[in-house]
Amino acid sequence: MSLESVESVGVPVAPTAPAAGRASARAKAARRRRLTVYAARVLVLVVVLGAWELMARNGVIDPFYFSMPSKIWDQIVQWTLHGTPQGSLGEQIWYTLYEALLGWVFGVAGGVVLGIGLGRVRFLADVFSPYIKVLNALPRIALVPIFLILFGLGPASKVASAVVLVFFPVFFNAFQGAREVDRNLVANARILGASNRRVTLQVVIPSATSWIFTSLHISFGFALIGAIVGEYLGAAKGIGLLVSMSQNTFNTAGVYAAMVILAVVALLAEGLLTFAEKRLFRWKPGDSGPGE
Repeated sequence: MSLESVESVGVPVAPTAPAAGRASARAKAARRRRLTVYAARVLVLVVVLGAWELMARNGVIDPFYFSMPSKIWDQIVQWTLHGTPQGSLGEQIWYTLYEALLGWVFGVAGGVVLGIGLGRVRFLADVFSPYIKVLNALPRIALVPIFLILFGLGPASKVASAVVLVFFPVFFNAFQGAREVDRNLVANARILGASNRRVTLQVVIPSATSWIFTSLHISFGFALIGAIVGEYLGAAKGIGLLVSMSQNTFNTAGVYAAMVILAVVALLAEGLLTFAEKRLFRWKPGDSGPGE
């Protein structure tokens, strides 16, 4: 039986040796590139931290204002082992993360619902477009003191701050995603008898999902910023309060230590979102970096 006849009856054919060799070579090249990228990242971090430490110790930069990596590490260790004036370090991280997560969830939900809704109904988009543009132009960080007055020093004011920072990037991505849906898909669904509700749920939302996930990567960082700024201005616990108290006591290492902790939390959240996106979009080809 010939190769063509085998393929025609659906019998799987093992890849030829040259094809298998090329696939193996590509896999090895991809692994080497990943290792090279990770090594370069570590090298950049080591060089920056080493130069910072040396310049601070030799007086090139003032350690009072810039501190130094060794003191920042000592501050993190001290908070980890002995806690902070407001309680354990884990409690402060969880308090900020709880506020940011709630604000992120509410902001994403509102942005997706309104973005898809206005993207699907052009009349509503035309009516509300100028109001949305005006609200988007407002300096949303300036609303944080108003939220503190309205909701007090508890988590509600920080959640509200996170919501207003998260909502707009998610809304505009969901809106654009709903507008960019392939019109042929919508037309085919209508020919098959799909209602507006089914078109939205089974065609528009799946098509806009990649747009929405793009906004999720940056929106969680905005949620953390909203929670931190709210805590900085007034709170009982949280990383933002650590920044504020360290600044008030001229503890520069404490300010940088809190920022490092916040950066680690943001990187972990970004990693979880990337993992979830890869699981949901297995059909998408991997991004190729420059030079590949």
